[in-house]
Amino acid sequence: MRYSIDIGKYSMNKYHEELCGDHVEMVKTEDGMIIVLSDGLGSGVKANILATLTSKIAITMLKEGASIEETISTIANTLPECQVRKLAYSTFTILEIKETGEAYMVEYDNPPVFYYRKGEAFPLHKRTRTINNKVIYESNFQMRLGDTLVIISDGVVHAGVGMTLNLGWQWEHIDQYLTDLVRVEQEAPMIARDLLGVCENLYDSRPGDDTTVVAVKLQERTYLDLFTGPPKDQASDGLLVEQIKAARGKVVLCGGTTANIVARELEEEICIDLQNYNQKVPPMGYMAGIDLVTEGLLTLNATKEILSNYLEEKQKGLGVIRIDGLDGASRLARMLLEESTHITFWVGQAINPAHQNPDFPANFNLKNSVVKDVVKLLKVLGKEVEVHHL
Repeated sequence: MRYSIDIGKYSMNKYHEELCGDHVEMVKTEDGMIIVLSDGLGSGVKANILATLTSKIAITMLKEGASIEETISTIANTLPECQVRKLAYSTFTILEIKETGEAYMVEYDNPPVFYYRKGEAFPLHKRTRTINNKVIYESNFQMRLGDTLVIISDGVVHAGVGMTLNLGWQWEHIDQYLTDLVRVEQEAPMIARDLLGVCENLYDSRPGDDTTVVAVKLQERTYLDLFTGPPKDQASDGLLVEQIKAARGKVVLCGGTTANIVARELEEEICIDLQNYNQKVPPMGYMAGIDLVTEGLLTLNATKEILSNYLEEKQKGLGVIRIDGLDGASRLARMLLEESTHITFWVGQAINPAHQNPDFPANFNLKNSVVKDVVKLLKVLGKEVEVHHL
C-alpha cells in the first residue's frame, strides 16, 4: 500500500545570529522522499555554509543513485575535519523513505533519532560502519501508518544549558516528552513545531545553539478533484460529469457555469448559501453528491491569497496557523490544506467573456493564471498536484 509522507520541519537560529547553522534539504523521488538534516560546526555564516554544502551534496548524490559510501567519501573530501578540535565540520542524518513505508537511515554524530509506534518508543536496529574514518549508524526499517520519526540537531539536547536547566534537556527527557506528545498530536508539522517551541522556552527565547526539528509520519492518501470552467467543446460536458463520477475523494466545483452543467447532467438542484460570504468572496452553493460549490475566478483568487498568507506565516516559524473564515474561499483553502494530500485540477478551456478578451490566446486566460499560482503554492506546501484541461 502507498501512503502520503507527512513532514514537519522547523529551525531557530542561535541568539544574535542572522543565519542558522543547521540546514534541512528535502527532495521527492519517484517513489518517496530523501531528507537530510545537517548541523555545521559552530554557528553563523560559516556553519550555515558548511551545513548547506553537506546537505546539498548528500541529497544530490543520493537522488542520482550514488551509494552511501560514495556520498560520505565526497562529503569527507570536500569538508575535512577541523584540525584544531579534531571534529567534523558538519554532522548529518539522512533518511530515505518510500511511499510504502520502507526506510533507510544514516546517522553521523547527530543526536539519535526518536521513533514511536502506537504511542510508545520503538527501538530501531542500527548497524555500525566506518566509512572514510567516520563512524556511522545505518538502519533499515518499515514505517507503519501512524508511526512517528523525529530527527533533531544537538541544539535540542542543549536547550536550557546554564539557564533553566544545568545540563540541558537530556535525550531521555525529550523522549518522555515526545512519547506523551505523539499520543495526542497526529500531524508531523505540529509535532515539530511543539517540540521546537519547548526548546525556545527552555532557552528563554535566547537560543544558545542553532536548533532544528524534523518530524516524519505516514498518513492515508486523501484525494480532492477540483473542476473549474466549462469544457472548450460543449460536446465534452458529458466527459466532465464522467470525471466527477470517477473521482476517488472529495469534489469541488468552482464556477457558476461549471456547477450549472453538472446540475443539469446529474439532474440535481443548487442551493445557494446567502449567509457565509463577504465583499471579496461570493456565496457558496450546495449540491447533492458534491462537497463544495463556489463561484469561479473571485473565489479562486481569494483562495490564492489565503494560501499565500498561510505559506508566509508557516515560513516565519512557530505560530499555530488557522483559517477560520466561513466563506467559500476559506472553506476551499481548508479542504486543500487539511483534507487532501493528492489534488487534481480539471480546468475547462472555454472562454468566459467576462474575464477574457476572446481574441487573446488561451495562456492569457485569467482563470488559468490563477490556477497556476494556486498549484505552485500547493506544491510548495507539500501537496501532490496534477492539472488536466478539458
